[in-house]
Amino acid sequence: MRSPIPALGWVGIVRLGVVQAAIGAIVMLATSLLNRVMVVEYALPAALPAGLVAWHYAVQLSRPVWGHGSDRGRRRTPWIIAGMALLAAGAIVAVWALGVITGGATLGYALAVLAFAMIGAGVGAAGTSLLALLASRVAPERRAAAAAVTWIMMVAGIALSAAGAGALLDPFSFGRLLQVVAGVAAGAVLAATLAVRGVERGAPDPVDRFDLMSTPPSGDPSFGDALRALWADTEARRFTGFVFLSMLAYAMQDLILEPFTGLRFGLTPGQSTQVSGIQHGGVLLGMILTGIAGSGFGGRASGGMRHWIVGGCVGSAVALCGLVMAARVGPGWPILANIFALGFANGVFAVAAIGAMMALADGGATGTHSAGIRMGIWGAAQAIAFGLGGLTGAVAVDAGRALTGSLPQTFMLVFGAEALLFLVAAVLALRPPLREVHFDREVVL
Repeated sequence: MRSPIPALGWVGIVRLGVVQAAIGAIVMLATSLLNRVMVVEYALPAALPAGLVAWHYAVQLSRPVWGHGSDRGRRRTPWIIAGMALLAAGAIVAVWALGVITGGATLGYALAVLAFAMIGAGVGAAGTSLLALLASRVAPERRAAAAAVTWIMMVAGIALSAAGAGALLDPFSFGRLLQVVAGVAAGAVLAATLAVRGVERGAPDPVDRFDLMSTPPSGDPSFGDALRALWADTEARRFTGFVFLSMLAYAMQDLILEPFTGLRFGLTPGQSTQVSGIQHGGVLLGMILTGIAGSGFGGRASGGMRHWIVGGCVGSAVALCGLVMAARVGPGWPILANIFALGFANGVFAVAAIGAMMALADGGATGTHSAGIRMGIWGAAQAIAFGLGGLTGAVAVDAGRALTGSLPQTFMLVFGAEALLFLVAAVLALRPPLREVHFDREVVL
């Protein structure tokens, strides 16, 4: 039976969006700012930050454990705050590790591994619990808009953190780097704590908030039992495959799109960098329009949310086929418009997929209090896909150039493979679900 807790209003949704922005702000410090500082300012091998970022994704395989913990505790707030604190501490330890490494001590590498493990665990605990809270407290008709709001605010958090940190770092010094990272991290934790405070007012009393190993209270399943029950749910298992394939295709383009525009179209480094801005502009527009249209009309349309997901995946595949043609034709192809279209389609499928996660996590086959572990499984699938996607795309380009000796043919094959992955994901989304999910209602078949 569903809990009678009142659904979140728009103010509550925006407050949770602030938490998502705070997570994005700290993650930017670790995966972007420190990456650049290690490689440029300290001339460390590029493989070091790349490996650390991959490690932080690997640690996020623990997401189901964090989600199950918040399911058992009945409240998500303590897990969100604890995850934010761990994430912030990890970012600060990462800077400390950089100082030890540049000082010549090998202990610094062990500290860096520990720091990025803390970052991955913090993202897993805070992010999974936040999504579970959204799934259980947002009204069905607002899920698409809530997904758009929270992800747009995450992008805003990343952008503001990057702009602020960049301005404060000049002139660069290690001491200034430590101050900036510590300041941004502390500010993000404070903002997230204030934003989430009181959101769960009226929720059931917490039970064993952080104890995952004791006997489950009130008949709650253990982690192993909950995981087996979830995996026995055909719909949840199929959706896990969809998340992995679609996010793998999404991530494969990350590291190769800018080099492609430079190598095939002769764009300068400055012009090539603008490509990322054009793509993300398309992503934001796709998210906004899907959030508005999905919440306003998705529930009335036949098939509801599935059609938005399939449309976004097919649109992404079509845009990637355009990049296949761009690789063949070269200069003269409308490459910037093509990239904007790819970003737009990516934004559509991303918001629809997140909205579907909320709907499927809220009271599935494993029970009312399974939103956390469900979000954890899908978050783990996404983390694996992101970790593999960038590496797979880059390796595929290097291997293709070595085997074929042709730059156009290599990019045609790689972009074509991404398009195929999106189409396979669309097929998975098209298969009739056990429960037809709409934006504003849920019909059990």
